[in-house]
Amino acid sequence: MTPRVRKLIGLFGILAFLLAYIVLIADLAPHVPTHGPLQFLFYALAGVSWGIPILPLISWMNRGA
Repeated sequence: MTPRVRKLIGLFGILAFLLAYIVLIADLAPHVPTHGPLQFLFYALAGVSWGIPILPLISWMNRGA
């Protein structure tokens, strides 16, 4: 598989994952208590946590031919 095709597949994989992640976070957000620090913690973790599952896909995309 050429690097170009691998990056195209990875692009669509990332977009699909992010769409599912956004829907999940949007569904969970109303259940977070309206306490300021808890909301901050929830959104801070949600804002950073999406990158961890994508790292193997990015690594696969950037492998040599």
